Amino acid sequence: MRSRLSVLFTALATAAFAAQAAPQADVHDLAQKQQQPYLDTLKDLVHIESGSKDIEGTKQIADYVAGKLHALGGKVEILSATNVYRLDDTPEQIGPMVHAEFKGKGQSRIMMIAHMDTVYLKGMLKDQPFRVDGDKAYGLGIADDKQGVALIIHAIDLIKKLGYDDYGTLTVLMNSDEEISSPAARSTIVRLGAEQDAVFSFEGGGTDGSLRLATSGIGAAYLKVTGKASHAGAKPEDGVNALYELSHQVLQMKDLSSKPEEGLKLNWTVSKSGSNRNVVPAEATAQADARALKVADFTALEQAMSEKVKNKLLLDSKVELKFEVRRPPLEANDAGRAFAKHAQSIYDKELQLPMKVMDKASGGGTDAAFAALKAKGGVIEGFGLSGYGAHSNNAEYVQINTIVPRLYLTARMIQDISSGKAK
Repeated sequence: MRSRLSVLFTALATAAFAAQAAPQADVHDLAQKQQQPYLDTLKDLVHIESGSKDIEGTKQIADYVAGKLHALGGKVEILSATNVYRLDDTPEQIGPMVHAEFKGKGQSRIMMIAHMDTVYLKGMLKDQPFRVDGDKAYGLGIADDKQGVALIIHAIDLIKKLGYDDYGTLTVLMNSDEEISSPAARSTIVRLGAEQDAVFSFEGGGTDGSLRLATSGIGAAYLKVTGKASHAGAKPEDGVNALYELSHQVLQMKDLSSKPEEGLKLNWTVSKSGSNRNVVPAEATAQADARALKVADFTALEQAMSEKVKNKLLLDSKVELKFEVRRPPLEANDAGRAFAKHAQSIYDKELQLPMKVMDKASGGGTDAAFAALKAKGGVIEGFGLSGYGAHSNNAEYVQINTIVPRLYLTARMIQDISSGKAK
């Protein structure tokens, strides 16, 4: 009798564990049904060329995305570029953003972001059209970030078909200036990010599908020295050699990146001066790349550089410094860690798939960092498909077998955050 009871209890425990470990059937079935429609949308997106400086192309893709979100019942608006943070390479015209909101009956506020622009020039599509080859889908801009745009659209579609509306507001924001450091979108991302309980960014998850809670920030420094031209052989003393002053400035700043172990880096990479061998140069310029893991480090670095330039080699020279925070670092917070741990458990227990969570900064350049600047909730990067080859000429692809898991994960996170199970 005891052995029979033991077998029975074991069977019941096994069945209970299996039930707990299995994916939610309704969500998983709908995610599977979304795979082909997702690929159809992805093909449409790839076949709209939308380089950051291609205004016609970015408007075309914004119209397409807005139409898709409107058809799903969202309150949708296409936002023109305003309040532009002018960087050294910001073009005169910037493409639009698509902003959509879906209202539910709950209280949670969740935002999903992706970008519609690519790094490619118009006309390159012919060399990298959409195609499926085995378990991979290839195409221009497919990994960075058209897969993310399609994922958000079809995650919303899945939620709608599921009949789930216990969220408060699902906000969607897609911009077309990410590849040029989001000069127009950054203020909107910061503002909306501050209002959310959670922000999911749908950049690709790399080759292993990792979620990221931290990335390094990207800064840039520009030095301009104005001197006075003169004959380099006959009257050099009449001139003010801008190259000498520039060299002095660069050398005295070489020790400012004094915390490389903490991710603060400053490296001078580009310089230019003079036009003729026999003329004392009247102008010289230099550019530096800066990286940091904390917003405060960029602030401190800019202040230190501003003090340094006051120490001049040639008193009659004019030295101008410009510092840009092209992207702030994404700093991990407790809310983000908690949500990422929950996402990890969904992958592990419900899908039986591994997932890494990276809470130490790696790489840089994410719009999620803008969303996190004033955020009280969690911000997670890397909700997109696994893939490889971003910014390449012929090898950019996404892994098709990650479509269903990522759609499932997004829907389940929306459910669990809205119900309070993830917090």
